[in-house]
Amino acid sequence: MTHRAPRPAARSARLAHSDLLARIRPDGYSEHGFALDVGGIEQSHVDLEDPRVIRHEYLRRIAHVVDTAAEPGSPVRVLHLGAGALTLARYVQATRPGSPQVVVEIERELPDLVTSALPLPRGTDLEVRIGDAAEELAAMGSDGSTVVVGSGGPGGPVGSGGRGGFDVIVVDVFSGQSTPAHLTREGFFADALERLSERGVMAVNVGDDAGLRFFAAQARALDAATEAAGLAGVWTLADEQVVRSLDEGNLVLAAGPGLERSRGTDPVRLRERWLAGGPHPAVVLDPAETSRLIGGIGEDAHGSRPARRPR
Repeated sequence: MTHRAPRPAARSARLAHSDLLARIRPDGYSEHGFALDVGGIEQSHVDLEDPRVIRHEYLRRIAHVVDTAAEPGSPVRVLHLGAGALTLARYVQATRPGSPQVVVEIERELPDLVTSALPLPRGTDLEVRIGDAAEELAAMGSDGSTVVVGSGGPGGPVGSGGRGGFDVIVVDVFSGQSTPAHLTREGFFADALERLSERGVMAVNVGDDAGLRFFAAQARALDAATEAAGLAGVWTLADEQVVRSLDEGNLVLAAGPGLERSRGTDPVRLRERWLAGGPHPAVVLDPAETSRLIGGIGEDAHGSRPARRPR
């Protein structure tokens, strides 16, 4: 007879940076699913039995972007800016075993809470760095190793003409319930793009209110960074209703060398692939369509917006 491991109990920890309570609890609707709540709002979901199962819609869209970084099953080097419950790190290990991954999280207590309550899949190669995402990014060499600025240490100085060492960068960062303003600006996105490999892709989660002004501001900033880097622009993956009605929700921005025609990417097939993956109803906007969308949305006067509940 097969015996299952005991079901983990709910656990919690007070996060020092935001002073919010983080709690891991059974999701209430599946046998082996768990949710991470921060400040009383569900932020992440984990299926311990099958890490390939992703419940939150925006994370499924990000997973589609991750899937384009290399052939199925091939290891990729991933940088996660924002830890959550490490849902995507688990997904990467399940779909691309042996992938080296780095996560940057400002809440020191969160990774320990998550990994003690919800152990990572066997063989996961994950380095955790505690700190501000922009500061940690700036301290990385082009290969992701930590260097002293100007030292020319491991990986060499960033911006010296070569590409970086990460095949995937995921930006999903909140401090408390908001995205810090300095993590939504062109300079931050430019630093991230510089650390992508020749096949690299970056996905950015943007949660916004109705009107999507904050989304448009981030899309403009990332678009400017791609232009400066000589890239074609920014893709958008989202719920069709969110885009059509400028409704509240989560949208995913995607960019990077791996999405360029020069790398052999067929934009028609890429759109078809991302659309087919759902969740539905889905919309995928190419860089030209993203530019038209944000061109019709007014400027945002604020530096941050509340985190949207996952859809």
